Order: sequence, then structure tokens, then C-alpha cells
Amino acid sequence: MFDFQKLDKIIHEKWRLAIMALLASRRIWSFQELKAELKMSDGNLITHMRTLHKQGLVSVTKEFRGRPQTTYALTAKGRSAFREHINALEEIVKQWKP
Repeated sequence: MFDFQKLDKIIHEKWRLAIMALLASRRIWSFQELKAELKMSDGNLITHMRTLHKQGLVSVTKEFRGRPQTTYALTAKGRSAFREHINALEEIVKQWKP
């Protein structure tokens, strides 16, 4: 039987899992890129990004490039946590028998 406690409660929420997957797919994403890819509202995306940042999983960089721009990236802790979460999901799938 699988120990479901291995699943990361912060990452497992569907929107945060989607955000983490995108951030794992390339080094840096801008707020606007994430918003467009996920089709999320500003407020919803900001709320999830704050949660991930507060947990130390995502870094936030604010710059001014003609206009304010915010970019996000996985931290080393975030990359490790995401990898562990995916490994836990894979273990669940391996144990499933139709």
C-alpha cells in the first residue's frame, strides 16, 4: 500500500502542480507568460505564486524593463520538492492494477 503522506500538499493542488511543471520545463517564466499558458486570472496566479514563494519553492525577480516585469523560477528546494512529488505520483501509478 502506498503512503499518501509522501505527496506534497502544497504542490499537489492542481494549479500549483501546473505552475511547478511549467517552471520545471524551462529556467525562467514571466508572470504574463505563466498567466497566458495557464489561462488564469491575475489574482489567482498571484495567490498561488505567493504560496509557492512563501514555501521557498519559487524565486521572484522584479525588474524594470521599460515597464515593471516579474519573473519566476524554481529554487533548488523547489526543483527537489517537485522531483520528489513526481516520484511519489509515479509510485502510485506503478502500484495501480486494473
